[in-house]
Amino acid sequence: MSDAKPSIGRASLATAAVNRELRIREGRPHPLGATWDGLGVNFALFSANATKVELCLFDSKGETELERISLPEYTDEVWHGYLPDARPGTVYGYRVHGPYDPANGHRFNPNKLLLDPYAKGLVGELRWDPSHFGYQMESGEDGTYDERDSAPFMPKSRVVDPAFTWGQDRSPSVPWSETIFYETHVKGFTRLHPAVPEALRGTYAGLGQKEVVDYIKALGVTSVELLPVHGFVQDQHLTDKGLANYWGYNTISFFAPELRYSATGSLSEFKEMVARLHDAGLEVILDVVYNHTAEGNEKGPTLSFKGIDNASYYRLIPDDKRYYINETGTGNTVNLSHPRVLQMVTDSLRYWVQEMHVDGFRFDLATILGREPYGFDEGGGFLDSCRQDPILSSVKLIAEPWDIGPGGYQVGGFPPGWAEWNDKFRDTVREYWKGDEGKLPELATRMTASGDAFNKRGRRPWSSVNFVTAHDGFCLHDLVSYNEKHNAANGEDNRDGHSDNKSWNCGAEGPTDDLGINALRERQKRNLLATLMLSQGTPLLLAGDELGRTQGGNNNTYCQDNELNWIDWENLSEDGQNLIGFTRKVIALRKTLPILRRGRFLTGRVNEELDVKDVEWISPSGQPMESGHWEDPSARCLGMLLDGRARATGIHRPAMDTTALLIVNAHHDVVSFRLPEVVGGSTWHCLMDTNLPNGLEVELFESGDEYLVTGRSVLLFALELDEGTSIALRRATRALNRLNEAPAPVPSASTEEAVPAEDVPVAGQED
Repeated sequence: MSDAKPSIGRASLATAAVNRELRIREGRPHPLGATWDGLGVNFALFSANATKVELCLFDSKGETELERISLPEYTDEVWHGYLPDARPGTVYGYRVHGPYDPANGHRFNPNKLLLDPYAKGLVGELRWDPSHFGYQMESGEDGTYDERDSAPFMPKSRVVDPAFTWGQDRSPSVPWSETIFYETHVKGFTRLHPAVPEALRGTYAGLGQKEVVDYIKALGVTSVELLPVHGFVQDQHLTDKGLANYWGYNTISFFAPELRYSATGSLSEFKEMVARLHDAGLEVILDVVYNHTAEGNEKGPTLSFKGIDNASYYRLIPDDKRYYINETGTGNTVNLSHPRVLQMVTDSLRYWVQEMHVDGFRFDLATILGREPYGFDEGGGFLDSCRQDPILSSVKLIAEPWDIGPGGYQVGGFPPGWAEWNDKFRDTVREYWKGDEGKLPELATRMTASGDAFNKRGRRPWSSVNFVTAHDGFCLHDLVSYNEKHNAANGEDNRDGHSDNKSWNCGAEGPTDDLGINALRERQKRNLLATLMLSQGTPLLLAGDELGRTQGGNNNTYCQDNELNWIDWENLSEDGQNLIGFTRKVIALRKTLPILRRGRFLTGRVNEELDVKDVEWISPSGQPMESGHWEDPSARCLGMLLDGRARATGIHRPAMDTTALLIVNAHHDVVSFRLPEVVGGSTWHCLMDTNLPNGLEVELFESGDEYLVTGRSVLLFALELDEGTSIALRRATRALNRLNEAPAPVPSASTEEAVPAEDVPVAGQED
């Protein structure tokens, strides 16, 4: 039971009444939220079913409630008022009156202090207490009514001044065909970083430090994708076990940056981080969670939306509105079919683009956002809103195209203009490299941007966001080191997390002293990274994979805010340093050879006007693959011949790209591969062989030569034209040579100078 007393008495409220009536003005119903105009603050809150809304003002720390002011006006379902003496820094919340009638979807309870859905800043953290629940939690019956005041245990909303000197900041606007995502976590990336001052580690300011930005830039990635940074709640069931919600997929505030990642508590810290990443040419992409909130189901707490207008904000069971539709697996589903809820989400997205200067969004469980009452509709309200909005249609929009509801799996089902996480690529590549039989046909499809799912309606290969690992599941090192998940630290007896990881431990479970197994694991890492970076589509690299970070076999580290997730920069092994070097090189190859990131789907059909195929699949004999090769379940080696003459655009003319040959061999033994004869040249440059620790051994071979392809390895060859080396090939070899001569950008308290990123140009820049 909570022993907290209401933080403001009736006498104090009565005394303030006269002064309050003189201070409050009508204000405006728009914009929603608390808006500072230089003279005062306008407060506006949507609620279609409330009968009264009280604005509650607090001291600067959010500890003492100073007064309550009834918003005087109600226009178009918006309660609003204007306080001329309010300023940036004003701390506030709402108490919303109305029926407490769960059977009809209403859960109003003015004893519960509520966060403003449009709050741009937060003060304090939620401390779990029975008073957070609109019903008497101890009874377990949500039809009961709880009169305890939740304010002492609630975070509060804060009025902000958005002013910030952006100077010359501009979005890098990286073309989709050149985009390489780098998924990371604000805290985990710098919490143990030796070059970041202790006070800034794990913060927005830490991520913006020069040494950190330089490292990311030197890798060659283009777009930093941050796990959720919207204000979120720590789950009570985790805090009770001494754990924490690390990933942050438990949003309660769609406009305010998460306070735990702020060293200063100021909005400008996030903005400065963005400006510093932009200055290095790096985009900032946010992983956002608009499919559910932290308020859970009918037994969950009342923190914001549930107490403001439960029946509007959430999807409820139509014939029993006491209960929530749960297509997210979290207890509730945000109702984007409601126009005001749709407005809130699109307002939030525009705010982060226009005010915070982010460059795009990855939408968690994005199928939810396209759901209407009758099911998923790629022409639904939210997706249509994004398509027609001049702001949102100009930034990167990436869907996680699934949820747990009916028809929830929608890979390839999103409209033009969207990119989608492609788990078909992940699963097929994992299965192939662990040695599963009969995977060549599907591997070929996945390496050519999964045209079976995306090649329609003018969509481009970049629509397929290819990944092998992500925050959810095994990291790269563990993928090649564990057959089984090891999630005991999560406190659920290893029941949580997926059991089908499509992983292979190479002969021993977990750490081993066996040199042969460790060498194979390192080669498998290079194979997986090379397949990711050299396939058509948009690659996504999980931060830390490039240096061999391990999670100890835990494939569900959502609740581990500790060394399992924090990148250990100071204890980097020699293998880890080599892997960083390899990652930089394979990214440099992708960037300098346009044939590896074509803007058109590769189909293998003959272009009769040019008499060329854009892609030809080659057997180890050096001849085109035939049906017998494709149907052989034991076949594990093939070549992917990319003809640089095939037109790169819709204009009917030959391209001038470098012809490339990518060979993959998942067989356990050496395969003799005859280099094919092609038009235009006879000399092949071997640019990469993953059998080598650094992946690089530039050698020359002739068409018809037999190359002994090491078991479980990837090779990349580029053709030297008869009339001379192409510009792209010269760029590629020059970039590789420079990276060979330079140290890998391993972070330390005094970081050595790495090759500047501008010295590894993207093809199309001046040579």
